[in-house]
Amino acid sequence: MEIIIKRGCGLDVHKETVLACVMGEGIKKEIKTFGTFTRELEELKKWLKELGVTHIALESTGIYWKPIYNILEDSFEILLVNARHIKNVPGRKTDVCDSEWICKLLRSGLLQGSFIPPKDIRELRDLTRYRRKLIENISSERNRIEKVLQDGNIKLSSVISDNFGVNGNKIIKELIKDEPEIEEIVKGIKGKLKGKKDLIKDALEGQIDTHRKFMIKASLEHINSLKNLIEEIDKEIDKKLEKYREEYELLQGIPGVKEVGASTIIAEIGVNMEKFPTQEHLSSWAGMSPGNNESAGKKKRQTRHMGIKH
Repeated sequence: MEIIIKRGCGLDVHKETVLACVMGEGIKKEIKTFGTFTRELEELKKWLKELGVTHIALESTGIYWKPIYNILEDSFEILLVNARHIKNVPGRKTDVCDSEWICKLLRSGLLQGSFIPPKDIRELRDLTRYRRKLIENISSERNRIEKVLQDGNIKLSSVISDNFGVNGNKIIKELIKDEPEIEEIVKGIKGKLKGKKDLIKDALEGQIDTHRKFMIKASLEHINSLKNLIEEIDKEIDKKLEKYREEYELLQGIPGVKEVGASTIIAEIGVNMEKFPTQEHLSSWAGMSPGNNESAGKKKRQTRHMGIKH
């Protein structure tokens, strides 16, 4: 195979060890094992620098590649490679270890790295994904409250569209008081629900005992704490977006894209579109391109092609 990279290294990453194989001009082939503590990874970095290695390739093994990438990214050109792509390259002998095979493919230019955005974009991605998880947790807690209400035969959701709107919140908070005043809360209902006062009163006739009140209170407190945490995360997201304020504003010019959508787009694909040669590459990476499964002039059933994200 034609050699493109003069000095390269292939890394076989495990939870507790990293096997490094180096090959290239002026250095002999060598395979060494390093631990995954920071001190040991710094030793790996120093060793590769001393050998004049310029390029590194490693498989995207779970989350174990991330600390290695973080430590090495400022000193080397790193390719994070889908393990399936490595296995699909023909010519590997059974007695060749993974790190050596990765190194050979790297030096021959036969590996294609996954898209890894710069550090600040990765940090923004952590925040936006965490924010989404917290919102999902709020939805779970609201579903839990609805389950407790139904268990007590409180049919609030049968008469109002949103249990957690302005009126719904007031009613639920009144229900969990030691001595709820349902008559007063129903009288205070305004807006579209004003004509449903009698129906709402009937829906609130149920069994909300001490245990159910405790369960609802616990969920409401959790929801409030999650909302406070989301506010803190939003502030941190704003800080990360300062550098990309122009792109952030431009994205909101797209119909249907608001603040959260714009920040999520930047977090997921970055702002450097040179990483995606065409719009087709971007849609494929995002998992939005259907497969083209055709054989002997016949198209077979197509399955959605999922891009590899890191």
